[in-house]
Amino acid sequence: MLTTPSPPEEPLPTGLVVRLDPAVQRREDGAVLVGGSPLRQLRLAPAARAMVDGDRVTVTDARSATLTGRLVDAGIAHPEVSPAATGDVTIVVPVKDRTDGLTRLLAALRADPGTAACPVVVVDDGSADPVQVAGAQVIRHEQARGPAAARNAGLRVATTPLVAFVDSDCVPEPGWLGLLAGHLGADPRLALAAPRITALPVRAEGWVARYEALSSALDMGERTALVHPRSAVPYVPSAALLARRSAIGDGFDESMQVAEDVDLVWRLIGAGWRVRYEPAARVAHEHRVDPRDFLTRRAFYGSGAALLAQRHGALVAPVVLSPWSGAAWALALTGRPAGALAATAVLAEASRRLAVRVAPPGRRPPYRWAAGLVLRGTAGAGRMLARSVTRHHWPLALAAALVSRRARALVLAVLAGDAVAAWWPHRAEVDLAAFAAGRRLEDLAYGAGLWAGAWRARDATALLPVAPPPVAG
Repeated sequence: MLTTPSPPEEPLPTGLVVRLDPAVQRREDGAVLVGGSPLRQLRLAPAARAMVDGDRVTVTDARSATLTGRLVDAGIAHPEVSPAATGDVTIVVPVKDRTDGLTRLLAALRADPGTAACPVVVVDDGSADPVQVAGAQVIRHEQARGPAAARNAGLRVATTPLVAFVDSDCVPEPGWLGLLAGHLGADPRLALAAPRITALPVRAEGWVARYEALSSALDMGERTALVHPRSAVPYVPSAALLARRSAIGDGFDESMQVAEDVDLVWRLIGAGWRVRYEPAARVAHEHRVDPRDFLTRRAFYGSGAALLAQRHGALVAPVVLSPWSGAAWALALTGRPAGALAATAVLAEASRRLAVRVAPPGRRPPYRWAAGLVLRGTAGAGRMLARSVTRHHWPLALAAALVSRRARALVLAVLAGDAVAAWWPHRAEVDLAAFAAGRRLEDLAYGAGLWAGAWRARDATALLPVAPPPVAG
């Protein structure tokens, strides 16, 4: 059984500055902060409120360290850090038959002043032709054991406090490692820091290359985030990671050939560690541009959900839906005026209950604010349900469309609306038809892998919806 050490009971260090996330809402003249993902509310005592200088809080003593820790753990604020030295980092590169990519990666590491002096361990996971490289320690597995076992082999020989895992089909941008090391140096409870994975420019043409450059499953977006299940950034991929060696214990689960990175992230968070996504650090990745490889890979990713469900239960649920939002959408989708009125009544009652619950004693409940929050949450639930129709549960949607004209019209509308909404931010870079085709094929492949994995595991947990936790305060 894998062991995950507990984090140290150590506060954020004196001098650290954290900045409120731009999406945070302030209420009651700054006494209440609402934000984070999942959404939560923090009510600040007068002394804590006085520590907030504009949108910044600086750690100066034990009390400010406690406040900043709460803000960071809620995802309401993020540390401001400077790049750190990388002399205490070992870089582990798992590889199997990608000698051209390995040569390119090692050249990029040597050309970057931040990584040129870092010891490099290349783990050859059963390549047909044994890897031979200069300037790196090479460990060879005669038989392929999978990426998790390859990374763990490098982890076991590393002696530095920090270990970076970089796949051989990556090309990091200069300075990436120093940014991540700055986060680990500033936060003693931070186990992993991950960069943004972007598309490596390639000469290949075709819809896959264009689609992957804009909508890769490895790209977690442009906003910094505390990683947490069921949040805007629920995991980070292992294409490139910087890890605290003392935090990750036995490392990756070698019994998993897929989703081993998500499993590691969730085990660390479950043990009390923090995991951070830092998009200012960037690592380019050579995406698969052959259509068959692309679709096969997406189905492979989908199959990992069943493995995660066996280890983490409902954290892998594809739909997180409150009973209020579910009831409102069910009533609205009847298409009848009475259903629309009933949906409005449901949302009004949900808003009233939320306003009463968060109001301080003796104060008028914030009905307008609660209504806005409920409407925003219901809109988000609608987007999640739409993605369920197009991606996770498309076999059910297809079955319904085959037997019901009304369901068929609804599914076609969802397919079109989802494609347009996802394409709109990229409308200047790709035409709608090409992007929509890529999105639909990707969803079909992922959903097929998801259902196949659940069938093999005889476990439907990865397909079932769950209710969200209440807005925390």
